[in-house]
Amino acid sequence: MALRSIRVVEDPILRKKTREVKEINEKIKIIVEDMIETMYIEKGVGLAAPQVGILKRIFVIDIYDETGVKVFINSKITKTSGEVEGEEGCLSIPGKIGKVMRPEKITVTALNLEGEEFTMEAEGLLARAICHESDHLDGILYIDKAWDIENV
Repeated sequence: MALRSIRVVEDPILRKKTREVKEINEKIKIIVEDMIETMYIEKGVGLAAPQVGILKRIFVIDIYDETGVKVFINSKITKTSGEVEGEEGCLSIPGKIGKVMRPEKITVTALNLEGEEFTMEAEGLLARAICHESDHLDGILYIDKAWDIENV
């Protein structure tokens, strides 16, 4: 495994749309392992492939509960309900937090690292993290939706 460099807000790759993963091969598995290691070292809750310079529809999340790390490949949010305001930060926008409105509950479908499709319902921090990372896959940063952005 290897630590990957986090791309920061000025990097144009963060504004590009990602491509679907056609095949989950050894290269993709190494990228995912590296992303997980990088997320933990940087003390993040999630990390999307564009944040490490890779234009693939991949992100990883760990909200630090008993369920551990989750891998999402070619994810699609298929249902949302409710709205909730919350604070967000981002490894690609160091030193800042802002308030963002997100769905209260979501349903997401994705592939896991074995290439198996799964559907997950999420709420709270997990739903917020999935929405945040999904935005990265479309070149959207949380600061595009945020207000009351402040330095931390």
